[in-house]
Amino acid sequence: MKPTFFFYDLETSGLKPSEARIMQFAGQRTDMKLNPIGDPVNVLIKLTPDTLPDPDAVLLTGITPQKTLEEGVTEAEFLKLFYKEVASPATIFVGFNNVRFDDEFIRYTNYRNFYDPYAWTWQDGRSRWDILDLVRMTRALRPDGINWPFKESKPINRLEELTKANGLAHDAAHDALSDVQATIAVAKLILETQPKLFDYLLKLRTKAKVADLINKQRPFVYTSNHYPAEYLHTTLVSPLVAHPDGGAYLVYNLRNDPKPYLSMSPASLVEAWQYNEDPTVLRLPIKTLKFNRVPAVAPLSVIDKSTELRLGIDLSVIQANHQLLVENKTAFSKNLLEALSIMNKKREDLRVSLLPEADYDLYGGFLDNLDVNLFKEIHATSPDNLNAFLLKLNDKRLKSLLPLYKARNFPESLNGSEKLDYQEFCKSRISAEKVSKYRERMNELYEQSKNQRDRALLDELKAYLEMVL
Repeated sequence: MKPTFFFYDLETSGLKPSEARIMQFAGQRTDMKLNPIGDPVNVLIKLTPDTLPDPDAVLLTGITPQKTLEEGVTEAEFLKLFYKEVASPATIFVGFNNVRFDDEFIRYTNYRNFYDPYAWTWQDGRSRWDILDLVRMTRALRPDGINWPFKESKPINRLEELTKANGLAHDAAHDALSDVQATIAVAKLILETQPKLFDYLLKLRTKAKVADLINKQRPFVYTSNHYPAEYLHTTLVSPLVAHPDGGAYLVYNLRNDPKPYLSMSPASLVEAWQYNEDPTVLRLPIKTLKFNRVPAVAPLSVIDKSTELRLGIDLSVIQANHQLLVENKTAFSKNLLEALSIMNKKREDLRVSLLPEADYDLYGGFLDNLDVNLFKEIHATSPDNLNAFLLKLNDKRLKSLLPLYKARNFPESLNGSEKLDYQEFCKSRISAEKVSKYRERMNELYEQSKNQRDRALLDELKAYLEMVL
């Protein structure tokens, strides 16, 4: 099949993909020239009683839990629609910051509902891309032909500001379908003004293309939110060493002199690597570049004099820093990998000590293929017979998720003891302490509110909280 784009956006109950839920999914398929194909998809998803939406999120989107319950579908119903109408072969999933945000929500939704969390982005010729990094790199390298917004003299790349600055339609920011249409408009603007850069970055969505650039072992351009806005989120980096977990590379920000770090022990590198709010503490300028996150990278040859000035870089300094790293690469890389091993061990010990609930533990390990092979059978089974899979599943996380999958999607199928179990689970999720803080935040927002719309939404949210309790 010919590839197509599927532009999509989510409105969610909060910011953490493991804990929050999708409340609205909207999308539009286009051809490769960004012309619409078919009707848009726009669906609300029912919020379940084990999740309280962030009051700030409700005020932002205007979507209340009651609205999702009245007009929405269950997660299980949504995913049937997703795989029937959205995830067709050769689809390129694309959004505005989808790789770091929306895609994670889709992964967790798949995981909770017994679908492979990753296959939707690669199986049957599917892939993903991100317009936000395209915007950032266009602004940094080829800004001509586009009006670039600023806020308080600082460059910003927010979708609503980009559409406003360029006279593009964006009727309702933070409505998923309106945001999708605005994202397509911004993508079309870049395709028309900078088609070569658009096509170049589109081809880089494959891991092999990214690896080809890194394997040259030369400095290259890297645009990422990890780098400061004052330099348009763009720098030049030197590839150091492959990440031991595979599919990633440690890269060094060449704006920084490597000398202070080359003599550091692994333990000292750990201290320098970790985040510290104290600006006087030396921070290690290393980033993990993940091939599957469609990074915005480009060869050094794209830098001309005007770009050099715009990004505030001196290529002679960049080359000198790179050469120093090359001369010390073996020893420095060895110390970095030891430091990384120390940090990973600490993270794993913390994860184990916290014993994350199954819902939150997508990244606790890959799913067993024997379990994944049962997923279609689970979806085809009557809710009354789902408990039989408790003996067939191997992964403890999936065994814990099965009763929740049944309760959230098929509550009418629960027997008396299952209802009580789910009520106890909801109580554990919505603790007295959490409710107290929740009410406190709602009261703060109510006092700060200056319009009837926000107060009406908060009143609905208070009513929902009482209903859940």
